[in-house]
Amino acid sequence: MSETDAVEAVDPDVVARARTRAAEADHVIVKAGTNSLTDEDSRLDRVKLDKLVADIMDLRRRGKDVILVSSGAVGAGMGRLDHGTEQIEQSQALSTVGQGLLMRHYTQSFDRYDQTVAQILVTGKDLDTPERFRNFTNTVETLLEWGVVPIINENDAVATEELRIGDNDMLSASVAIGLDVDLLVTLTDVGGVYTGNPKHDPDAELIDAVGANYDSVRALVDDSTTAAFGGIQTKVEGARDVSERGIPAIIAGSADPDVLDRIATGTSVGTIFVPAERETDD
Repeated sequence: MSETDAVEAVDPDVVARARTRAAEADHVIVKAGTNSLTDEDSRLDRVKLDKLVADIMDLRRRGKDVILVSSGAVGAGMGRLDHGTEQIEQSQALSTVGQGLLMRHYTQSFDRYDQTVAQILVTGKDLDTPERFRNFTNTVETLLEWGVVPIINENDAVATEELRIGDNDMLSASVAIGLDVDLLVTLTDVGGVYTGNPKHDPDAELIDAVGANYDSVRALVDDSTTAAFGGIQTKVEGARDVSERGIPAIIAGSADPDVLDRIATGTSVGTIFVPAERETDD
């Protein structure tokens, strides 16, 4: 039995309904990973960043609220200073250099569309502490009311645990659940979740949807994970957490043409995590 056969397909009608819900989402979180924003030398890639901004503006033109969760600060710092990240203190320091560069480029890119952006730096404690999370929620909601795109990143300078485990994949999932958004889209340098590592396995096939087949999908991801592909595990875990709360989640390729606009039209893009049915009051 092939790896593809080991993953049971999700009912096409269920997948179609999930794609429709994703297309109709009014409040969307878009998470962009480091590899979707930097080049091979870890320097910010303006072509990649400008494409991400153009994709986000496709959603804005459709009247959708968009919250961007962006990685890239540590990578940008590495590109500027040419230092490694052998020690956690180095990663933290590099993030403080790179965060300013990241926001400068975002501001310049969004300015092409007369779109105002705002920076919010958070840690796990900001989301876990009720008063802090209330302040965070109030700020995000106010910015959205003003038509501003919030750009959220971990406060890497102090978030030691987050730098080691999960990074912004789990942060974006926590924010999606906490704010009860309509859709989480995780953009990565591969086109979704595959039956193997597509960077090394030419026979790896895209898994269209994850739902009741989650256990077999997770087993394949665990088996195919390498140092170069390990980030997919936290993306899958975060998407699963969100979908279990009744929110559709999609993992898709950041380089795909018009990726967010295609999602907004219900096109089959990447891998969709089918949302659990929410309980309703009788």
